[in-house]
Amino acid sequence: MPDNRQTPLAAQLDFVAPQTCRKCSRLADFIDSQRIAHPDWHNNPVPSFGPIDAPVLILGLAPGLRGANATGRPFTGDFAGQVLYDALLACGLADGPYNAHKDDGLTLRQVRVSNAVRCVPPQNKPTSTEIATCRPFLSQELSQMKNLRLILSLGRISHETCLRHFGLKLSSYPFSHNSLHTLPSGIKLLSSYHCSRYNIQTKRLSQDMFLAVCLRLKQEAGLI
Repeated sequence: MPDNRQTPLAAQLDFVAPQTCRKCSRLADFIDSQRIAHPDWHNNPVPSFGPIDAPVLILGLAPGLRGANATGRPFTGDFAGQVLYDALLACGLADGPYNAHKDDGLTLRQVRVSNAVRCVPPQNKPTSTEIATCRPFLSQELSQMKNLRLILSLGRISHETCLRHFGLKLSSYPFSHNSLHTLPSGIKLLSSYHCSRYNIQTKRLSQDMFLAVCLRLKQEAGLI
């Protein structure tokens, strides 16, 4: 099996909105305010993490305020990231330590991680217009993932963003936890409740449930 760890070339292909992007004025203004309050944070659109030639893309909603927006790496520095990367490490889809910063030495194996919206939204709630405005960056990224076999969407918005990218009817591919759809392109869409602190604390999702989704990901993508 090929070693698809992140390479310097893959790291350069970030498919992220430019730092000067102000297409979503509300998000741009919010980031401006965070630059003043926290000048040592990343406070910019967040690039994807993992190799561009990976067969799997894990897609979340948007950077967390004190997570990816602060650290500059998706799902890094907050509760959701701990759940996600613990599961990937347990499944053999990541190597190295996860110490909640982008230079901790963590590498991904055959998996790439990104978000439907590349900039942090207030209260973690992007508007429908902001989601649509940011979707071309995801579309560009997907067009370059030549080996893509499976997308794991974390949450309904991520799930529906993928379907809209492919021009598919939402009602034909309903969202539910641990559901799997094979799209007309042949790419599989596996969906999960988001691994957020809220979902874990309310017991909508457990860490064991999420680990089971990641193990299914390996099987459905042919990584076992």
